[in-house]
Amino acid sequence: MFAIIETGGKQYKVTEQDIIYVEKIDAEDNSTVEFQVVALSNDNGFKVGAPYVEGAKVTATVVKQVKGKKIYVLKYKAKKNEKKKIGHRQPYTKVQITAIEA
Repeated sequence: MFAIIETGGKQYKVTEQDIIYVEKIDAEDNSTVEFQVVALSNDNGFKVGAPYVEGAKVTATVVKQVKGKKIYVLKYKAKKNEKKKIGHRQPYTKVQITAIEA
């Protein structure tokens, strides 16, 4: 059984006990969050929602808030002696899928 959930403008294929990194969610560590299901596959077949599957939800536990790998952005303007180096670390939330309810 798997589900496709939507969060942070992205879709993720999950099964129970999966650990995934999603865009930052405002939730405390060890708290429970619910995601809306876009598509669901179980013993009865495959269901696709319009836009979400009615009566289906995915429950997950927030493991911790993390940051991604640092990337560097270089800004440069020719003939102006203007250079700038900026670093960025994208914040993520690490969640563990606990239940898929259909």
